[in-house]
Amino acid sequence: MAKDNKNLNKKPKVNPYWIYGVIIAIFLSIQLFSGGFGGSTGVQINPSQFIEYLDKGDVAKVEIVNKREARVYLTKEAQQQEVHKKSKPNTILPSVTAIPNYKFEFGDLQNFEKDIRKSIEDNNLNTVVEYETEQNVWGDFLLTLLPFILIIGVWIFIMRRMSSGGGGGAGGQIFNIGKSKAKLFDEKSDTKTSFKDVAGLEGAKEEVQEIVDFLKFPEKYTSLGGKIPKGALLVGPPGTGKTLLAKAVAGEAKVPFFSLSGSDFVEMFVGVGASRVRDLFKQAKEKSPSIIFIDEIDAIGRARGKNNFSGSNDERENTLNQLLTEMDGFGTNTNVIVLAATNRADVLDSALMRAGRFDRQIYVDLPDVRERKEIFEVHLRPLKKEETLDIDFLAKQTPGFSGADIANVCNEAALIAARKGKKAVNKQDFLDAVDRIIGGLEKKNKIITPDEKRAVAFHEAGHATISWMLEHAAPLVKVTIVPRGRSLGAAWYLPEERLIVRPEQMLDEMCAALGGRAAEQVIFGKISTGALSDLEKVTKQARAMVTIYGLSDKVGNLTYYDSSGQSEYGFTKPYSEQTAELIDREISDIIETQYKRAVKLLEENKDKLTELAEVLLDKEVIFKDNLEKIFGKRAFEKEETVVEEEE
Repeated sequence: MAKDNKNLNKKPKVNPYWIYGVIIAIFLSIQLFSGGFGGSTGVQINPSQFIEYLDKGDVAKVEIVNKREARVYLTKEAQQQEVHKKSKPNTILPSVTAIPNYKFEFGDLQNFEKDIRKSIEDNNLNTVVEYETEQNVWGDFLLTLLPFILIIGVWIFIMRRMSSGGGGGAGGQIFNIGKSKAKLFDEKSDTKTSFKDVAGLEGAKEEVQEIVDFLKFPEKYTSLGGKIPKGALLVGPPGTGKTLLAKAVAGEAKVPFFSLSGSDFVEMFVGVGASRVRDLFKQAKEKSPSIIFIDEIDAIGRARGKNNFSGSNDERENTLNQLLTEMDGFGTNTNVIVLAATNRADVLDSALMRAGRFDRQIYVDLPDVRERKEIFEVHLRPLKKEETLDIDFLAKQTPGFSGADIANVCNEAALIAARKGKKAVNKQDFLDAVDRIIGGLEKKNKIITPDEKRAVAFHEAGHATISWMLEHAAPLVKVTIVPRGRSLGAAWYLPEERLIVRPEQMLDEMCAALGGRAAEQVIFGKISTGALSDLEKVTKQARAMVTIYGLSDKVGNLTYYDSSGQSEYGFTKPYSEQTAELIDREISDIIETQYKRAVKLLEENKDKLTELAEVLLDKEVIFKDNLEKIFGKRAFEKEETVVEEEE
């Protein structure tokens, strides 16, 4: 039955060339039936022959057309004569008007008329002379229409090119401007990503996997009265695998999968965004059950403002309103699931975040040590690596790295190994790749004066000394005075991965960060601009302690942090001028206290600081072993669980 219905719905296509053919046939028929086509308009003769026939009395009528051509009609008796047999009109097709026997063109009309009158008078003839003005109606009509036909033809050609997508650019798809730009994936497509390719993210994977499972086996859940979730929002820092998770859903789900970005709804024309949302959900409902994935949904999902500064018609808000209605409004279809991803969940509209639209908010966090190991295993598969490569060591060397960062490390390590002509990628290549990504490219040819190099060496030695001597500061892994990227020197540390941070830990880290400037003060008695990045880091940390985490006794247990992200658009601060002064003083006091603490520690260990700096000047790169030789074993040594961070 379904096939029969399909056949019934198939209407015969009308070929435009048939229409053109019918029009041409009608035109030719009119020409033929009017007797004005081809050679049926009379035999060509000259004026002297005409005068001869006229004198004999063979001419019944003469038509003078447009004062330059004569058409000759013979009498019935003359048509029977042998001499005129060739002039008999061709009557294969019927003609509405009489067809002349002869035709010719003459010169001066007055002389021609005079010759005809003379012949008629001399021979007493009954020949009729008629005058006629003819116009080529069809020819004139076509000449008039020709410019318009050309303009319309060119316009249709350009529009077809633009609507077919071949035009490209801003004018492309002009007729499909309100249509959805979503890319459709189905089970027959080449999407090969599966959940096996998504390492780590166990919790997030479980949540999304359940949605796929629901689409495959709905009875398992509906039998207990459960309903399929309408939407899931993937939230997390950049590079943590939100889009990869969606790709895995596209590869695993045996249902149509529509993928597009939030910016695909944005257009310069009014109403296009809302139109594209309608078209997207219309397509999804036609193919339901289906999944829609909107990447970077914050492009259209930002919170709607109470004050409309942009005018009466805000295109982004119209698009968001349409999306809200389609996801959960009158007439919505429960068989369409919406997945969305963003790293700016704080700016999304509260109406979009509510249950019934996005029932689940799945947080995709930065991977821990165990998850980093799994991610390394995935990205190391295509690499030719040494068999002795320790993946646990690589995972510990990359704290704070996202999945995208780890993929970049693996690729960079392979490039470094290839550059060195190696047959396999080893541990050192990965360490070099981490250094390259964090610190930038080494610039050994950068011109540095001996005084500057010595200042940099003592600066980095100051960081290393303080971090080694403080309990909660991250212990050193490596220090270098080889310029990298924009920095003249860099230090890598072994930070402890903590979920909560205490004030003493933050203060120790701030003291270590100020160790570079303190070393310059202790050794040279003067400071330089080399501590810019340290000061920036310390100031942010101190401000966070006072205004965000409520770790200041003077300000108290208050926070001025707004998790909704709306305060950054405000014109007023959430505290008075007196409180602002108190905050500024408290931040300054915290930093100055830690700076004095760093100076005191370095003055007490000035000889060891100098010794370390000399080793650094000699070798340019020093490691943990060098510090142990000078300072001895670290008093607060813990079992190392993780590694690394740039100064």
